[in-house]
Amino acid sequence: MSMADRLAELGIELPQPAAPVASYVPVVIAGGLAHVSGQLPFIDGALVTLAQLTAALGSLERVERVVKLGAFVNSASHFTDQPKVANGASDLMVEVFGDRGRHARSAVGVSVLPLGAAVEVDAIVAVAAA
Repeated sequence: MSMADRLAELGIELPQPAAPVASYVPVVIAGGLAHVSGQLPFIDGALVTLAQLTAALGSLERVERVVKLGAFVNSASHFTDQPKVANGASDLMVEVFGDRGRHARSAVGVSVLPLGAAVEVDAIVAVAAA
């Protein structure tokens, strides 16, 4: 099944990728890895991450493996359920990519995120040559 078919089966329509809000690029591809800059959940953080990958790679077909996700959760100092918040992004990667979506992960609590966001997600993804 193609990635486009898989997304359609899941009822996922990728949004337009967000433009950078500062001095950085959304994705850097180096050494067979795509490093996706932190994405704010203007629509849904994981979906925006997938949209950035699609824009950078031309197709999600090039994704060989989701290597690592980072989730930064805007939370009070006593909140300790950051991993539960990050599960949404992790679960989506497995739904979309199957076993290729299983990854290492960090889930970190922070006191503030850019533009007042609740969550920021970044990713490292192994990609096939174009």
